[in-house]
Amino acid sequence: MKRLFFATALFTAAGLLFAGGSSDSKAAAKPVELVYSMTAVPTDAHAGAMMVFKETVERVSNGQIKVLTYDSASLFKQEQEVSAVKSGQADISAVAAPWLTDGSPWISMFTAGYIFQSYDHMTKVLNGPIGQQVFDRVAKEQGLRPLGAEYLGTRQINLVDDKPIRTPADLRGINLRMPNSDAWIFLGKALGANPTPISFSELYMALQTKTIDGQDNPLPTNKNAKFYEVTKSITITNHVVDSVWPAINEAKWQSLTQQQKDWVMEGIRAGIKYCDETNLKAEAELVQFFKDEGLKVYDADLKAFSSHVLDLYLKSDYAKTWDLDLFKKVQDMAN
Repeated sequence: MKRLFFATALFTAAGLLFAGGSSDSKAAAKPVELVYSMTAVPTDAHAGAMMVFKETVERVSNGQIKVLTYDSASLFKQEQEVSAVKSGQADISAVAAPWLTDGSPWISMFTAGYIFQSYDHMTKVLNGPIGQQVFDRVAKEQGLRPLGAEYLGTRQINLVDDKPIRTPADLRGINLRMPNSDAWIFLGKALGANPTPISFSELYMALQTKTIDGQDNPLPTNKNAKFYEVTKSITITNHVVDSVWPAINEAKWQSLTQQQKDWVMEGIRAGIKYCDETNLKAEAELVQFFKDEGLKVYDADLKAFSSHVLDLYLKSDYAKTWDLDLFKKVQDMAN
């Protein structure tokens, strides 16, 4: 009996050794579940990117990682998503820089109007070495780790009335919806408007009932959320080259093996590619779409806006928290 037990033990140990029975291998063999929550509606490109992420990660991991997806604020409202990821109630969400400024005030630099001059400028910064440094620091300070930047489009002013906006002075007295964070509110003021915080899920109704005078979002979002049904004009201000950052709970990230992290990052890259290509294509076509829907489309004085907005940021308390060497590096990469 003892010999049988000893032989069985040897067989078991040999089997583990043959299988590479390190703790890392055993962890890699354990299925992982990721809860991915976002506010975006299914027709938004970054909601599509979430599905591309799910498909890619589940495929390359051969089902070892399962991704549960929730869109349309069905799990958490926009204002709750960052705290949900920090606490581990959700594993991943699509966050934006303004939602991270409370925990990392210095990141307000990336919320400033006209900080990026173009899509190429934005993705070169945030999906390169500078972005990696930024994301590592956020992970240390807040307990959630951005993994990349998906292009949402460039934000424009969209009003319920037919009103051209040429300079910031034209926004005086305009109740402009902004997401409810200090950084977003400051941006609304810097643009010259009266910022009014309203959750994205409530925005269509607020426009329809004229609770607000307008909102700012990239053109693809305006189409996908059907804001063109309840507004009459769009002014091209290009005030924010907008991105959303898929961010994972840091403890969850550190619990993954290197192989699992590689699979997740493969999914992130696939999602970025899908989102960016979808929104770039849409932006090239949407001005005519909105005109066909009866909206007037105007062009703002971009120099008047950019000089006014950046000047206000650099004179504000926000700039006191900025790494001005990093700011210069970001600006230099526009060339």
